[in-house]
Amino acid sequence: MAIMKIIRLLVIVVCCSPLFWACSGDDGFYAPKPRGYFRLSLPERNYRIFDSVFPFSFEIPEYTTVENDTAGYKGEYWFNISWKDFKGKLHFSYKPLRNNLYQYTEDAHTFVYKHVPKAEDIVAEKIEYPENKVFALLYHIDGPEAASPLQFYLTDSVTHYLRGALYFEHIPNNDSIQPIIEFVQNDIEHLISTFKWK
Repeated sequence: MAIMKIIRLLVIVVCCSPLFWACSGDDGFYAPKPRGYFRLSLPERNYRIFDSVFPFSFEIPEYTTVENDTAGYKGEYWFNISWKDFKGKLHFSYKPLRNNLYQYTEDAHTFVYKHVPKAEDIVAEKIEYPENKVFALLYHIDGPEAASPLQFYLTDSVTHYLRGALYFEHIPNNDSIQPIIEFVQNDIEHLISTFKWK
């Protein structure tokens, strides 16, 4: 009987001892781990020509798809370029110019500055390729809660006007996807550098 009591006591001690070891740490207190994010796997950059019935052509990444714009008003040459792995879309809207360039550029300015309440900074970068009659204004919209981190327009100043806006399909948290934003921004800058009007 006494042996059974000793065996039971030993079993209890052996079973409970990991609880005492688990509580001991460097300082003896629990410290929460910081929030982590998934590791991003960025694709290798390769481009192909996007040339169709549209009045322009340019190079797009091979890892993107071109889609018809199915939301809201659809103009004749409205479409999206989708980065499906990143859940990002670059929305394009094309309009022919009829002495209304000022109105369209002001509209683009208004769309960009609707992000002011959530943006920390908005930087406009002028890009010109006069040999191709491509004049662009690229807006970098910085801030963790900005809905669109990049918007731009391209024009030849006489006949054509094309506006683009980048959006991601999630609640804005641009700090956590900053590497993706920078990666897509490089793709957009390449698109602009290879852009040609027909």
